[in-house]
This record gives sequence, structure tokens and C-alpha cells, in this order.
Amino acid sequence: MEQRSVVLATNSTKFTGRCLASLMRASINKINKAKNTPIKGKQSVKHLSKGGKLENIEIKNENIKAFDPIARKYGISYALQKDNSETPPKWLVFFQSKDTATMTLAFKEFSAQMLNKEKSKPSVKEAITKFREVIRNTVRDKTRNKDHGTHER
Repeated sequence: MEQRSVVLATNSTKFTGRCLASLMRASINKINKAKNTPIKGKQSVKHLSKGGKLENIEIKNENIKAFDPIARKYGISYALQKDNSETPPKWLVFFQSKDTATMTLAFKEFSAQMLNKEKSKPSVKEAITKFREVIRNTVRDKTRNKDHGTHER
């Protein structure tokens, strides 16, 4: 058996048994309602498979975390699983078959967002490496000027 404690708070002028019973009934109803509501968003494959038939889509993109806000926007329940059998590893996105239409909409928006992101601005790392190469390839003048630092009057 598990031992759990619950804190109930109420404002009343006269605390009676009826008041306590209604407070407990309301909290039990709230707990039961929370248990029965389906979970939306990212979850495990095991938990997702309890809801029915699963379908999957293969993704080779490493930036899979960017999909999460779009999935929450459309209310999609999904599970991610990494397949390390190939190099580079691929990601499998599992979702329930009833969410097929919303899943295609979400993936269209996700792919459009990724394409716009790639077009809009270059990577900072790429820019830094490009400037490093430019600096390395510049020829430095090693002759020193003796007049350097003298002021003319």
C-alpha cells in the first residue's frame, strides 16, 4: 500500500461534516477527471499504444525538438524513438491512426518552417569558420616601420 497525503483548503465560518464531505467529493471528482483526460504531446510509445493502432513516420532531421511546439499547437499525441541501427541515426515519430490528417498538417507546417529557417539566415558556426579561414589566409607584413610612433610637428 502507498501512503499519500492530501491537503484540502477552504474558507468557511462554520466547518461542519457536510462541508468536509463536499470538499472531499469535489477533490475526488477533480482527481478522477484528471486521470480520464487523454495526454496530448510527447509521451512514451508504450503509453501511446494503449490508445489504439499506431502509425509512424521516419525523420532524418536532427532538429526534432522543433516539432514539439507544432504538435502541441495541433493537439497531437506522439512518441519519438531513435533508431541507431543506421548511421546517421534516424528518428521514428509514432502517432495514433486517428490523428493522420492533423499529423500531415503538422508535418507540412514543420517542413515549411525548417525550409524557411534554412533560407533566412546562415548558421553562426559556418560564418565563424569562414572568417577564421579568411584570417588564416591573409598575408601578414612582417617588416617593421621605425618611424611608427613618432609624431610630426
